[in-house]
Amino acid sequence: MAHIIETKELTYAYPREEGEPLRYALDGVDLTIDAGSFVVVLGHNGSGKSTLAKHFNAVLLPMGGQVLVEGMDTADEDLLLEVRRRVGMVFQNPDNQIVANVVEEDVAFGPENMGVPSQEIQERVDSALRTVGMEAFALHAPHMLSGGQKQRVAIAGILAMEPKCIVLDEATAMLDPSGRREVLDTVSRLNREKGITIILITHHMDEAAYADRVLILNDGHIALDGTPREILSQEEKLRSFGLAAPHTVELLNLLKKDGWDVPLDAIGVTECADAICRALERG
Repeated sequence: MAHIIETKELTYAYPREEGEPLRYALDGVDLTIDAGSFVVVLGHNGSGKSTLAKHFNAVLLPMGGQVLVEGMDTADEDLLLEVRRRVGMVFQNPDNQIVANVVEEDVAFGPENMGVPSQEIQERVDSALRTVGMEAFALHAPHMLSGGQKQRVAIAGILAMEPKCIVLDEATAMLDPSGRREVLDTVSRLNREKGITIILITHHMDEAAYADRVLILNDGHIALDGTPREILSQEEKLRSFGLAAPHTVELLNLLKKDGWDVPLDAIGVTECADAICRALERG
């Protein structure tokens, strides 16, 4: 499978106060992201996960190493527009991405700046709103929408620019459970039905269940890399990185220690419940 994003020895440090030692937010990160994949990046506060996300579409540029988007170096100013056409970003607060007083005008903003013809813009706006289930709100004022709806409008604005990859940087952090579910269901469907690469930066462990790959960042390094089952079942190791395992895994570990014959990788709620029921049936 082709790589859409690749980092090579990626290094980045934020400006420091005079006299303070340099602290690297990213320290020699080597990573490839396959086109069409759904990747969740987890890590404690300060682990480097948001810094990594901002390198994927050149919001930040490397201090050392490289970031390549379909082979294009993000540090090449002449390629910046092409990089951002391929990788769109959705941030934590949707209000910071909403620029118009009407939903459809907001979604049209990106394509307009790209110089897309007017007729095509309208087609893209209609398609994007339909894709995220917000077509009925096209003429509504964004500030009247719920948090989850606003975030879906933000995603529609990115979709209208027809990217190959969408990076969500803590995009569910400010939402209630219903809003989080709206956004996650939307991006999961985009990945599944349209083949759009999804990179989800989050501190919600349960959101990793949507992915086919999970990365754990710790102090600027990739500490773990694998499937959700492989990563989320490692309760002790997650704790060592300042992370809590999903509640399902914690429950299964407690039952296992109490002598129950249960698997430790049944990370979904339904899957966990089924595993416990089977253990009860076995007596």
